[in-house]
Amino acid sequence: MTINLTINTDLAREILTGFIKSEITRVGMSRAIVNLSGGLDSALSCALAVEALGAENVLALRLPYRASSSNSLTDAQLLVDQLGIECRTIEITNMVEPLFDLDPAISNLRKGNIMARARMIVLYDQSEANKALPVGTSNKTEILLGYSTIYGDSASAINPIGDLYKTQARQLSRAMNIPASIIDKPPSADLWADQTDEKELGFTYEEVDKLLYLLVDQRYSPQEAIEAGFDKKFVETVTTRIRRYQFKRMQPPIAKISNRTVGYDFLYLRDWGT
Repeated sequence: MTINLTINTDLAREILTGFIKSEITRVGMSRAIVNLSGGLDSALSCALAVEALGAENVLALRLPYRASSSNSLTDAQLLVDQLGIECRTIEITNMVEPLFDLDPAISNLRKGNIMARARMIVLYDQSEANKALPVGTSNKTEILLGYSTIYGDSASAINPIGDLYKTQARQLSRAMNIPASIIDKPPSADLWADQTDEKELGFTYEEVDKLLYLLVDQRYSPQEAIEAGFDKKFVETVTTRIRRYQFKRMQPPIAKISNRTVGYDFLYLRDWGT
């Protein structure tokens, strides 16, 4: 079966820039701050923020670890130069290595989680220092698969690209003239040498986006997805990840003992008409 994930990039661009401007001004701010990794998703979020708020109102952060790829820094700088925005580079090596040193057997996964959370600490600190709202960089594919670090790269105040599958984020990035070196390189969180998203996940974004579109947007059951031509083991792997990582897509559940529980019965925007 043919699954078409093509989006109207002009309309998406208009909606997402409007969202950024509306949400940032709603809280009484006028500036955005973005962790710029050198990858596609952060580049797209940054470019959308610039289009929404103006280059003078967007601050980018480059937060390398000593083993980070030099290409990541170079690609991030390409975008900074293209957009004409302010960028600060703050190395996180001295922040994270004391924690690494506590356990000689620490895994790459644990190191990656620590680095992701250290970067978010810097982002939120610089947010306060510069009175700029943190803009998220997680796409819909990552969110559904739980492919992010909770309270790390998944944290943000607003997320303009969280309803775009990875392949759609790539389409919009091309329409917004993101540098080709960023769009075309293998997606990677750059957490350790030769790490790539697709190698770690065990499948490509192109493959999984089509399956996720059927399961989520078209509400196919796993069995219907299999009948549509997807491999059974692949469907089971993906649906297991979606179920397992539901907790990453939610605020922490609050045990209910009153009749007005925050997040359940008391919803500020609804109750106060804002």
